[in-house]
Amino acid sequence: MAEITLTLPAGRCGAYLAEPAGRPWPGLVLIQEIFGVEAVMRRTADFFAAQGYGVLVPDLFWRLAPGVQLDPTVPADLARAFELYQALDVDAALGDLEVAIEALAGRPGCSGIVGTVGFCLGGYLAYRMAGRPAGACHVSYYGVGIENHLPPQMTFQSPLLMHIAAQDQFVPLAAQAAIGTALDPEPLVTMHTYPGVDHAFARLGSPAYVPAAAELALARTLEFLSAHLTKTEG
Repeated sequence: MAEITLTLPAGRCGAYLAEPAGRPWPGLVLIQEIFGVEAVMRRTADFFAAQGYGVLVPDLFWRLAPGVQLDPTVPADLARAFELYQALDVDAALGDLEVAIEALAGRPGCSGIVGTVGFCLGGYLAYRMAGRPAGACHVSYYGVGIENHLPPQMTFQSPLLMHIAAQDQFVPLAAQAAIGTALDPEPLVTMHTYPGVDHAFARLGSPAYVPAAAELALARTLEFLSAHLTKTEG
């Protein structure tokens, strides 16, 4: 596990890197929530590394507050997180993620096949990455704002797995219905809705954490990643 620096067209950003012992390994760019690359994101990266993935977590807030790590249980931190979320340049962040994918694919030990997994803000960005050529597959956990970027505005280029919280306080039922109607015909998109759970149901330590739903979503995520990121001999 290490702190590294990524060189981007507009500057340099920090990132957390977790690499597994064996080689070659598939890569995974883990996309942060609104709290920065903090303890939960790092533990999540370490978990996926233990499953055999090389994991890179870039600091997407580097233009606004480099290295920020916020605690959602602290009111001032929570308010700051929403400020950063509102101020984020989404197009710039998507460009940063493309660079992160390329950088991870080029690391010694990587098979060259890289996907993404994102939560909250990261869930929205993972969804958007499925419309770009970078990345072999993408996993979106309770992304916020997806209803504002649906087909035909969005064209999918790689497989996408979506985990949707049925009682998500940030994604109203009307928005969920619009998402379902627009994405159900898409052959590259797989959606799972989790009844009775709120936003952040898979975030360890969150009041919204629901073990059964989180474990089911994780099992589906690992199966999806294995199918799309693991090379098999033909």
